[in-house]
Amino acid sequence: MLPPSIREISDFSGKRVLLRLDLNVPLTAHGEVADDFRIRKALPTLNLLRERGALVRAVSHIDGAGGSLRAVADYMVRHLGVAVTFLPEIAHQQAALLLERQSPREIVLFENIRREEGEERNDPAFAERLAALGDLYVNDAFSASHRSHASIVGIPQLLPSYAGLQFIDEVDQLSQAFDPPRPFIFIIGGIKFDTKLPLVRKFLEIADTVFVGGALANDIFRARGLSVGYSVVSEGGLDLSDITSHPKLLTPCDVRVCPADDRREEVARFARLEDVRTDETIMDAGPATLEALRERLSSAVFIVWNGPLGDYEDGFGEGTKALAEMVARAAGRSVVGGGDTVAAIGGLKLEEQFTFVSTGGGAMLDFLANGTLPGIEALRRDLPDSGE
Repeated sequence: MLPPSIREISDFSGKRVLLRLDLNVPLTAHGEVADDFRIRKALPTLNLLRERGALVRAVSHIDGAGGSLRAVADYMVRHLGVAVTFLPEIAHQQAALLLERQSPREIVLFENIRREEGEERNDPAFAERLAALGDLYVNDAFSASHRSHASIVGIPQLLPSYAGLQFIDEVDQLSQAFDPPRPFIFIIGGIKFDTKLPLVRKFLEIADTVFVGGALANDIFRARGLSVGYSVVSEGGLDLSDITSHPKLLTPCDVRVCPADDRREEVARFARLEDVRTDETIMDAGPATLEALRERLSSAVFIVWNGPLGDYEDGFGEGTKALAEMVARAAGRSVVGGGDTVAAIGGLKLEEQFTFVSTGGGAMLDFLANGTLPGIEALRRDLPDSGE
């Protein structure tokens, strides 16, 4: 069931709307926005609220040491033509004066909410301080809604609350994976198999094919008795006996490897799994693996993909990019997400060729695993209506 949406309110005139956005974008070394994907995804909700007369007060977080949303505010003004007033503090006399004078089409954006001590521990007093800024609350930060933070789950206990347009799209599109059209291929990569194992098990029951790639596959290789050398694997032993020979499971059949002490692309080689040496590290998927994926994708009606096939951050992104191009060209519906996945798509200018690109990484995976998130449940609580 979808949470209540801002589409249900036709007129926000004069109402102060406390808007939780996802503006957690990468910044360059010079502190400028490097990728505006999440900013662009916020615009439909921002525009709807402004057009319907809301006084928008926005909060968000941004990662990284010293991460500041000032760069995001500047970017929105210069490149997107949005009227944004940036306030460095929530509780400040100057902030109170500016809020009193806020004009209807002006957006007030506060500094990184995670700099506030009460945010991550969902402090009730901090939630009350935030709630005092608005008459209504709107959550359009799906990607942060797996966190039980004050700006996600605390405020909905205090204000009439709704989901933004991007949030509703995320829930609607990802929910299709629970009762999918067929053939359905589920592709998952990245690391931390111990946290993603329940998701793999779940979709082995739902999907027609589950492809496990990236460092996740190393645990399966090890469980099958193959050498993974110095490759990343989960700490401790995982019992994978129920999945290693599962008929729906597809894993890489060849890989790109490097010497463990020299992880440069120029010294990498392709190898069959049985030929990986004990002094090597698996860095990416190989061409035979990509060809096997191409065959499955050619007949797929529905595709869900999250996570890279290789060590994307260390420059081994060719497998991930090749997969992005294959999924983009596939005839089936495609729902994709995850930080490195979206980065590959953005770098190749392929965003418009997928049915849906999720803003969520961990939130996407948590939703697929559990069918809900703390932020969704918070919006479903019964509260007094907004007077509509």
